[in-house]
Amino acid sequence: MDVRIESGWKAILAEEFEKAYFTELVFFVKEEYNSRRIYPPGSQVFRSFEFSPYEKTRIVILGQDPYHGPGQAHGLCFSVNDGVPLPPSLRNIYKEIKNDLGLEIPVSGNLQRWATQGILLLNATLTVRDGQPGSHQGKGWEQFTDRVISLLSENKENLVFMLWGSYAQKKGAMIDRSRHLVLEAPHPSPLSVHRGFFGCHHFSKANLYLEKHGLDKVDW
Repeated sequence: MDVRIESGWKAILAEEFEKAYFTELVFFVKEEYNSRRIYPPGSQVFRSFEFSPYEKTRIVILGQDPYHGPGQAHGLCFSVNDGVPLPPSLRNIYKEIKNDLGLEIPVSGNLQRWATQGILLLNATLTVRDGQPGSHQGKGWEQFTDRVISLLSENKENLVFMLWGSYAQKKGAMIDRSRHLVLEAPHPSPLSVHRGFFGCHHFSKANLYLEKHGLDKVDW
C-alpha cells in the first residue's frame, strides 16, 4: 500500500503497510472522513512523522487521542494550531518547563518547533471523531503505533521516551531500557498533574542525557 509518509519512516514501516490490519484500518478511516467530521485534517494524519524524520528522531513523547474539538488537532500530540487557546494539559507542560528550565510560557501551543528538533509527538490513535474522544480506538492505530515504538527501540540507540500517565506507560512496555532513557510521570492533565508531573524535571533530564551521549540539547 502506498502511504504518504516521510521517506525514512516509509522504508522502515513498509512491511507494516502491507499487513491486513492496516488495510482494514485505512478503509475504516477513509469511510469516516467521507461520512463524518474527523480530526486532524486528512493531510495531517502523519504530520508527526513528517516533522520528525526517522533518522532525526531522538525523543518520543506519547499521547493518546488527537484533540476532538474544531481547529485544535494538527497531527502532533499535545500540540494545537497557532491562535488556539492552550489546552489544560499543554499549559501544565509549559508550567513544568518553566519550573524546570526557567523558560517563559509561550503564547502559542504549536509544538512544531519541538518536532523539527527530532521530537516525535506521537498519539497512540492518529484520528478521532468530532466531539467523541476514543472513537477511533481499537481500529488498528494502536497496533501501528506500537510497531513504531518497537522499531525505534530495536533499531536506534540513546533515545529518550517520555511516558506520561498509565496509558503511555503501558504502551511503552516494549522499550529496551538498557539502550534508551525512559522517563515516566503522571499525566499532565489537571486531574493528575499534582501527583508528580510537576517537579518531574523531564526536560532537563532529557537534555542531560542527550549531552552525555554527544547529542545537541533540545531548545524547549
